[in-house]
Amino acid sequence: MLRLTRTTLLTGLLLSGGLQAAPEVTQLQERLEYPWSLAFLPAQQGMLITERPGRLRLWQQDQGLSAPIDGVPRVYAQGQGGLLDVVLAPDFASSRRVYLSFAEAGDGGKAGTAVGYGRLSEDKRRLEDFRVIFRQQPKLSVGNHFGGKMVFDRQGLLFVALGENNQRPTAQDLDKLQGKVVRLTAEGKPAPGNPFAGQSGKRAEIWAYGIRNPQGLALNPWSGELWEHEHGPRGGDEINILQPGKNYGWPIATYGINYSGQPIPEAKGQFAAGTQAPTHYWQVSPGISGMAFYDNPRFSGWQHSLFIGALAQKALIRLTLVDNKIVAEERLLEDRGERIREVRSGPDGYLYLLTDESNGKLLRVGEGQSG
Repeated sequence: MLRLTRTTLLTGLLLSGGLQAAPEVTQLQERLEYPWSLAFLPAQQGMLITERPGRLRLWQQDQGLSAPIDGVPRVYAQGQGGLLDVVLAPDFASSRRVYLSFAEAGDGGKAGTAVGYGRLSEDKRRLEDFRVIFRQQPKLSVGNHFGGKMVFDRQGLLFVALGENNQRPTAQDLDKLQGKVVRLTAEGKPAPGNPFAGQSGKRAEIWAYGIRNPQGLALNPWSGELWEHEHGPRGGDEINILQPGKNYGWPIATYGINYSGQPIPEAKGQFAAGTQAPTHYWQVSPGISGMAFYDNPRFSGWQHSLFIGALAQKALIRLTLVDNKIVAEERLLEDRGERIREVRSGPDGYLYLLTDESNGKLLRVGEGQSG
């Protein structure tokens, strides 16, 4: 676990080569309504972008932003809910499968996270034969903490991060899918070898638990490990390296407090027996969102970096890694004053960001040139 003070941060930056020049930022698109995520199509065919109210768009360098793509499921677009993540199937070149996560309405005004896939038509105007393959059960959200981040591992299994719907104790309940990261087959079934498979009263989909409101999920390209980050309550945003069957603490262990200023009622402290301490945490919450490891030769100064967006503190956070440990932190783009919702590393070596606004933007970011 690592908590970085300002002195530690500056020392780490000096050891890693000094403070970097300001990044070069190019605005590629505006007029996106609360964009949430993006996925790169192969062979420079552009990127798919989700808008939280329920639209999926295609953006291409020479044509700009498309009309909404048909075939997207109806979403629960209330509070933090709506259309969330988008990822391509590992075999997209042959299957043309596009996976979406979204908030789905249920009975009694409650909602939960769902995942499905459809086939992107050759003209890229439709998702054909969309089918829902996974639903968070039970549905408990009235607009909060859906999570929704997805990533495929190297074996083609799908991880999905699920929020606890602002129902704190459920993150510890293994008969519920709130506050969990699940591991699924490409068809949405519990993956073989999951840690709680075959155990009475425990969901076979669960990979890890004790999670609050996950907003970042990515495979470390050097170690192959699954990294997750999440919002704390008031303080206590954290990064975890997930292991099967492990408990990541919420709400019995947290570095945050309630929004009222009072302690979390269930919390036993910053650490509780049987739980995993975070790899890294922030005592003051940046409102972290999006996560991208940088593993591209284009910008040498960014090698072995982890980039994370900040919603509340309106910045791009660069964490420097040495031997799988975070040794330094740098804040970028603070002068822009924009909520960074998504961060992706493009195949061309640039970072691509989405800003969380009613007039959201798509930004391309490159490493600045020092004098």
